[in-house]
Amino acid sequence: MVVKTAPKPLRWQRSNYSLLGRQLDIFSSAAQFMFYLWWDDKVAGKTSHHRYRRAEWLVGTLLDLGPTFIKIGQALSTRADILPKEYVKALATLQDQVPEFSSLEAIAVIESELGNSLYSLFRDFDEFPIAAASLGQVHKARLHSGEDVVIKVQRPGLEKLFQLDFQALQDLVKICNRFFPWTRKYELQEIYQEFVNFLSQEIDYVQEGKNADRFRDNFKDYSNIIVPKIYWRYTSRKVLAMEYLPGIKINDRQTLESCGIDVQQVNVLGICCYLKQLLEDGFFQADPHPGNMAVNQEGSIIFYDFGMMAEMKSLAKDQMIRTFFAVLRKDTEAVLNSLIEMGLVVPVPDMKPVRRMITFLLENFTEKPLEIRALRELRSELYAMFQQQPFRLPAQMTFILKSLTTLDGIARTLDPQYNPVACAKPFIRRVTMARGKTSLISGLTQQAREFVKYRLQQPRQGEIIRRMEQRIERGELEFRVRSLESDRLLKRLNLGIKSLIYACVSGFFLVAGAVLWIGTYPGGAIAFFTLSGFTFLIFLRSLLNLSVQEKLDNLSE
Repeated sequence: MVVKTAPKPLRWQRSNYSLLGRQLDIFSSAAQFMFYLWWDDKVAGKTSHHRYRRAEWLVGTLLDLGPTFIKIGQALSTRADILPKEYVKALATLQDQVPEFSSLEAIAVIESELGNSLYSLFRDFDEFPIAAASLGQVHKARLHSGEDVVIKVQRPGLEKLFQLDFQALQDLVKICNRFFPWTRKYELQEIYQEFVNFLSQEIDYVQEGKNADRFRDNFKDYSNIIVPKIYWRYTSRKVLAMEYLPGIKINDRQTLESCGIDVQQVNVLGICCYLKQLLEDGFFQADPHPGNMAVNQEGSIIFYDFGMMAEMKSLAKDQMIRTFFAVLRKDTEAVLNSLIEMGLVVPVPDMKPVRRMITFLLENFTEKPLEIRALRELRSELYAMFQQQPFRLPAQMTFILKSLTTLDGIARTLDPQYNPVACAKPFIRRVTMARGKTSLISGLTQQAREFVKYRLQQPRQGEIIRRMEQRIERGELEFRVRSLESDRLLKRLNLGIKSLIYACVSGFFLVAGAVLWIGTYPGGAIAFFTLSGFTFLIFLRSLLNLSVQEKLDNLSE
């Protein structure tokens, strides 16, 4: 007789989990991954097969660490511009393929939260979940009134696990701020606090239901944006009942095309939908990964998850509106001023690298399809600019950029040649024709009209060349030639020379101490041994800086 053994529980599923045990698991996993990266770079090689095996190990580790780190993996799974394709492909499985918990546990949560037996609440209940996410899972059910619904159930013990993770991450942030001063410019504490706030809201299903109602009200006049109805009688902090609306996964290009759905139109609809959320509503879905959106047979987009929503202040909306139309005009100075006002750029005496990067972005990413070559050039520009560290990314903006990069990844999957500005034209057209009744719509209308006027008055190519020649003659334009490879080589050479000097000084103190020790001068020998140890630590730090610089150079290349 063959007995089927139960799968081994993951680390985060332990019933008795202490803070110290959680910290050891998190820090040891991070150290192990860093060692693997070093080993792959120096010893094992960088073949595609080997990278994919390492990425699969990372996915398994994130799953083993639990929901908090699954969220981190989901954020990374859309960053094809900075991660190798093997990692992107492996991390993408975290969107849907996460371990489900038993139906008995799910039923226990439902009955405990709603205060009644399962079949007193529902006529039918499918014990097998139709989807499992990092924070919960979804079961299909039918009400006694005959309506089909989906029941979202929170994972048991999730709140306790979050408290352990938040404390461990808080300690990690404190360590970074105390012992690695260079990390302070990234405002890790603010980013950590924002992350905690978002996840705390996401595990409150009552708040998610309110978010869904608000989101549906914002799009009540848009028939091609669909939001499921919330059944409040069957909803609590850990249970959420929503209307059952099946659809095709939004990044499933093959199925969409086989159903006769225009994927380019889906991109247009998605881009315009998010522009409305950001610029008009100030209330947007901060986690638009493919598991949270679908497309029905008519080509409408269905939004499912409203746990991670972000809200912008009215001032920020005005700034983003001005920036949006400045991008369309390719106005580098206006874009730069808006970014400074928004806190995305910290002014420094020499702003030329920032201006150069903004001009590069406006010229290469606004009116043409995205190209791999342009993305590689962008990485080089960003590398050169960050060497001078003029950028500061406020914590509240990290989630805005995360949602936009995620949406960009989905759009590129549907149409590799998609153009963001071309997709935004219906939104621009609607805003241009609007007759604003509020100050916000009025501001949008004014900006749109100025853009149309700019396009009509745009000089021809010959006039542009003539004006450029005049600016060169007046000394308003300055040309500078820079070799990124030479800059990187010189920086590494400088670090290497410093390391060599520290090694020589450490060796000199060591030899001097040994001579004094032999000459029966133990006091002086100990002093020189101490100096040798101190300079040796400086030597190790210099070697670490050299290694980090080499990693940055390899990344940019």
